[in-house]
Amino acid sequence: MFELNLPLWGDVTVFIMAAVVIGVSGVKLAEYADRLADRTGLGEAITGTIMLGLITALPGLAASVTAALQGHAVLALSNAMGGIAFQTTVLALADVLHRKANLEHAAASATTMIQTIMLILLITIVLLGLGSPNVVIGPVHPATLLLLAGAVMAFWLTYRVQEEPMWHPRHTSETVLDEPAPGSQHERLWLLWTGLVFSGLLTLISGSLVAEAAGNIQDKTNLSAPIVGGLLMAGATSLPELVTCLAAVRRGALTLAVSDVVGGNFFDVLFIAAADFAFLSGSIYHGPGMGTREILLTTITLLLNVVLLSGLIYRQKHGPGNIGFESLLMLVIYLAGFIVLSLMQ
Repeated sequence: MFELNLPLWGDVTVFIMAAVVIGVSGVKLAEYADRLADRTGLGEAITGTIMLGLITALPGLAASVTAALQGHAVLALSNAMGGIAFQTTVLALADVLHRKANLEHAAASATTMIQTIMLILLITIVLLGLGSPNVVIGPVHPATLLLLAGAVMAFWLTYRVQEEPMWHPRHTSETVLDEPAPGSQHERLWLLWTGLVFSGLLTLISGSLVAEAAGNIQDKTNLSAPIVGGLLMAGATSLPELVTCLAAVRRGALTLAVSDVVGGNFFDVLFIAAADFAFLSGSIYHGPGMGTREILLTTITLLLNVVLLSGLIYRQKHGPGNIGFESLLMLVIYLAGFIVLSLMQ
């Protein structure tokens, strides 16, 4: 989307400045989304998944599609998978911030659990694509078509569980219910929508700049594509999820915080489908450089979400360091995983 012809220091400067813009706009996104959830009556789970999750995913979408258009298949896939891994680990950081109880306990929701289950399904489809024969149907790999079909089913199930839940998690003294703030019905909708859209456009433009700068940094250094895409670019484009999640926790909108991350992860998986359409040299799952590291990164991402799901089901009130056992495990898995990836050639 943008072409930068800068020296290495210039690319690093653009990368940092764009990442800062993404972070600042994320604070406002959390505020507008929380107020819209109350004003429209949609609730924090649906608003966090569809509205906030989509908008905060825009930088990652721009980054993956830009990388695919430039022929960087590994960078496009690593950005998506690394983004999911980073954003899932963000919930562990949010758990540290919410000191009253384990975040997954306080924000218990059938909706977030079905979302996480469907996300695990979609990541498994990506693994199937990486391990399957190099074939295409039209311009894309069959796994991309499965991803799109799985996403449709996931959104339908999420809506049904939200509208007609067949069971509810047990409420305890630490459970934070999703209830509209007093006076929310008097807010002006057009002002809230305008603020949300404007902040989203800022994140989209900044995401494109981050992608271009990260690709240039990879070309000018000896850093591997999984590290640039899965750690550097994914970390920057996932800043909206980090900032909005932490901001939502501080506002007491715990369901919004969890749904933002899980919903953002949904769209991150779909980045791979979009990147496959944008990658003009065949299947993105078998593009130049794809190999063991990308399979490992995807497996780490899958494992992180399995651990998250176990925490959502078990609902531990307090764990080591006053956070849930799943938060501690996610932090360990994330750090260990990227140490291993950095040592692989």
